[in-house]
Amino acid sequence: MPTPHTPPAAVRRSLRKLGADIHDARRRRKLPMAVVAERAFTSRSTLQKVESGDANVSIGIYASVLQALGLLEGLSQVADIGNDIVGQALASADLPKHVHLKRPAGSSRDG
Repeated sequence: MPTPHTPPAAVRRSLRKLGADIHDARRRRKLPMAVVAERAFTSRSTLQKVESGDANVSIGIYASVLQALGLLEGLSQVADIGNDIVGQALASADLPKHVHLKRPAGSSRDG
């Protein structure tokens, strides 16, 4: 059995916001929990956990619920390089300052 894990407060806050946003999206669409749960191939009780931001629900279930609501595309953008400012800065800092072209063998500098 896996070791219980308590995520950091920032993670719990983010999941609660995601759950609340999913809840609001479902209500805006006027979809009952039973319909979204069926479309996401999960149970109504698991959907309730998703909407409360439960960290023990797998990311696959969250993704299925997002797909059932037509919101899956946003998930694929979460760690996209275009949104990774720190990663882009680190990659840019790693670029060489000068680029030297290799001369073909047999050519001399004196011409």
